[in-house]
Amino acid sequence: MSQNQDSETFIFRISPLIKITLLSLYVALTIPLPFLSQATNAPLPPMILGVGLALGAAALYAALTERVVIDDEGIKVSYPVWVPDLFRKGWYLPWAEIKALKPRTTGQGGLVYYFVSNSEKGYLLPMRIVGFAKLVRIVEAKTGIDTTDVRPLSQPWMYLILFGCTILLLLVDAWTISNAIAIS
Repeated sequence: MSQNQDSETFIFRISPLIKITLLSLYVALTIPLPFLSQATNAPLPPMILGVGLALGAAALYAALTERVVIDDEGIKVSYPVWVPDLFRKGWYLPWAEIKALKPRTTGQGGLVYYFVSNSEKGYLLPMRIVGFAKLVRIVEAKTGIDTTDVRPLSQPWMYLILFGCTILLLLVDAWTISNAIAIS
């Protein structure tokens, strides 16, 4: 999280732990595919598969560049200029337009929160950011909505476990790649 000293502007970014874990998991799940494609003489050439996987990695990285900007006027979710609007759209909501913060259960049993505007539109509260507790305190101060029960969707220990499993998967990938190279 960074703060602009000239005014009350705060910028919250996605947690580095989450970024590293998800990017590593993507690599672990996809890196052996071009090698296996070559070793098994698959109809899709390894080079084309590699280009597709690289584009997928770029898309994942773009999604992980989300940032939340809070100032005296409202809250905004945005992405850097290099991320096309067609790919990921941000949003802006003035504090005066926020009517409520409503919980919704996810398909996996987690709990997410949506800002409900005066026009009844929903805006997802970003929950995987560094400084989430501070963000929630600011939202409460600016809107008057009680945020006592608002918690992040997942805890850091969950991502640490996932990162550990990813490391194990990368070790299996190394073995798989070495065998695929030996076969071809």
